[in-house]
Amino acid sequence: MTRLAVGRFKGWGLLVSHALTLLVGVALGVYFLPILTAPQGPSAQQVTAQAGPAAYQGQFRRELQDSDALHWGEGQLSVSAQSIGLVGELAPGPDYKLYLSPQFVETEAEFERLKARMVRVGDIKTFKNFLLQVPATVNIEDYRAVIVWCEAFGQFITAAQYK
Repeated sequence: MTRLAVGRFKGWGLLVSHALTLLVGVALGVYFLPILTAPQGPSAQQVTAQAGPAAYQGQFRRELQDSDALHWGEGQLSVSAQSIGLVGELAPGPDYKLYLSPQFVETEAEFERLKARMVRVGDIKTFKNFLLQVPATVNIEDYRAVIVWCEAFGQFITAAQYK
């Protein structure tokens, strides 16, 4: 190989290695930033006390159809007219939203199909336990399931049927 060919090869190699390093860094940042900036979640006792006498219970399970190693939830869900609380964990990620759905869904396609009939309760900012207030305009009796959805990436995280 001539010096010119070696120089070009070296230049392309450096460009590719730096581009890959940048991509890996951005991907790690997207994953770890929500973990690093997440507030402390409520304790199990706080969730139980604030949820009060929950009208309904549900269970987040890891083995749902569109849940995977990076998108999952597990734990006990409490649903009352005033609040929705989880004693459990969610896979860390950005921009999680809690929805109430008229039907139980466990895939992104089902979520997208029913999204117009769902109501967004609020933002989930913690990954271990959460407690969200149900807006006064929302009647939990009109819905059957709770869905956690990542708005930023259009990813199904988990769901639980409560009635």
